[in-house]
Amino acid sequence: MILTQSLNIHEYSPMQKIIELKRVSKDYPQAGTHCTVLHEIDLTIEVGEFVAIVGPSGNGKSTLLNLLTGIDYPSRGEIFVNGSALHQMSGEKLAAWRGGNVGIVFQFFQLLPSLNLWQNVVLAMDFLGKLPKRQRRERAMYLLELVGLMEVAQRLPSQVSGGQQQRAAIARALANDPALIVADEPTGNLDAATADSVFQLFTHLQAQGKTLVMVTHNESLASAASRKLEILSGRIHVDSLLV
Repeated sequence: MILTQSLNIHEYSPMQKIIELKRVSKDYPQAGTHCTVLHEIDLTIEVGEFVAIVGPSGNGKSTLLNLLTGIDYPSRGEIFVNGSALHQMSGEKLAAWRGGNVGIVFQFFQLLPSLNLWQNVVLAMDFLGKLPKRQRRERAMYLLELVGLMEVAQRLPSQVSGGQQQRAAIARALANDPALIVADEPTGNLDAATADSVFQLFTHLQAQGKTLVMVTHNESLASAASRKLEILSGRIHVDSLLV
């Protein structure tokens, strides 16, 4: 897959924080009591970092992503992402904020099966409504070309491979030019070669100035990020710079 185009990246000053968590905890009800999944997390991520989050299942990795994207609220603590205090926003405001600030890539692609790849990407822009319709169509094709899918843009998700579906999902995540890309096990359903091509796309996005946070069980992929966080029992056990 050859990437020849650049994204319209926002201008940021060096070492600017894009994510800051202050003593963040998350509880869930369990058998009449509360189970704490995350314990007083302090975390800062700078613009342009590629952070891989690793650790055993059930230790809080996906919960952390849900907090960073505003899908869920912290039980305690403060969360700031791209200049917004997520812990203070209503659900309605969070939904609008998420559409313009965060691109989410899921393990199971989450493409609408009745829409072709191009329409799936356009739909993300339709929800936000910032661009005129003609520009939405043009940007969708631009993004599909960026991820190497121009020739299959008119096909349904069921008519392309899993790797192509995931690349389409990445194009959709980029539709509204978000500052942050968050991925939850994005290569979990892909073979090794296809997973590597998707990961190369992520590193290209980082080189273009995007910030990426990825949960993965693939240690080799995690080791190729610029920073690795290991979460154990709801706490950051290891935080290491890799490059």
